[in-house]
Amino acid sequence: MFQVTAATLAEYLDFDRARRSDLVSLHALLRKTAPDLRRHFHKGTLAGEPGMRMKMIGYGKFHYAVKSRKTIEWPIIGVALQKSYISVYVAVTKARAPIVPNYAGQLGELRMGRNNFRADPRS
Repeated sequence: MFQVTAATLAEYLDFDRARRSDLVSLHALLRKTAPDLRRHFHKGTLAGEPGMRMKMIGYGKFHYAVKSRKTIEWPIIGVALQKSYISVYVAVTKARAPIVPNYAGQLGELRMGRNNFRADPRS
């Protein structure tokens, strides 16, 4: 199983040197389109807690309540290294619906879900 072992944003950016330039390019795009979302290192949720355990680069933060009524902090946009691609998680809605499906076929996606897409940065 592929697992990023970084503990800081700098380590995350350097974790896979072959894709570092892709992360830097994606950062430039996000800075241009969402300049108010501050970049940070999201360490994932602890085992036994709700939420995703993967580490990622986060842009902005928000809190939401899960079924257990616990409040979870999550990036508004998350960028995660996977074994063979980069996933982008988008927690943005319009009229209470995720916006990602509105851009199907326009994101260079290999696969798309309700709030995420997996991109091949070379496409």
